Amino acid sequence: MRANHTIPVPPARGNDREHEIHPPKVEHFDPAAMTNTDPKGFVRRVDEYRETAHGLYMSRPVEGHRRIAHFESLLLPDLGLRVSKWRGRPGVDLGHDFYIDVVDVTDGPVWMTVDLYLDVLVRTGRDLRVEDSDELLAAMRAGLVDLSTARRAMERAHLVVDGVAHAGYDVDGWLATRGIAAPWRLR
Repeated sequence: MRANHTIPVPPARGNDREHEIHPPKVEHFDPAAMTNTDPKGFVRRVDEYRETAHGLYMSRPVEGHRRIAHFESLLLPDLGLRVSKWRGRPGVDLGHDFYIDVVDVTDGPVWMTVDLYLDVLVRTGRDLRVEDSDELLAAMRAGLVDLSTARRAMERAHLVVDGVAHAGYDVDGWLATRGIAAPWRLR
């Protein structure tokens, strides 16, 4: 028997391929150098970094990407999240308004995130979906993350799903309930 869903379920990404098992992705954020080093080691220019009471805000262009033109991220160490707002290229619908990565965040002169596989994609006022559970399980089976890390990732994802759903699928509204002001410059 199939259970009824009370949360609307948006369409999947449309990517049916199996994910390659990979270790957690590490990314670096260097406010002094105004750079962001992605998990593949590519160093990108950052337009703005700003430390907030709850974390680190970053805004940068996305050069050479066919769909994404610019994005902003807020690293939240206490929540273990990276909340991002992306702007698509002209005529591109990205299928979400916010992309929330479940991560471990280390602050310092150079901030670092370790991706814990799970992502929550939110369409403001409409719905959300959790992605990459399959990657988390595959990484755990392969010994790339332990049970406590997988549990931490799942607890964080559940926190986001519950909070954002209760806020009417409004990420900024949910952040406000936690005392975090929305830092976004992109509209």
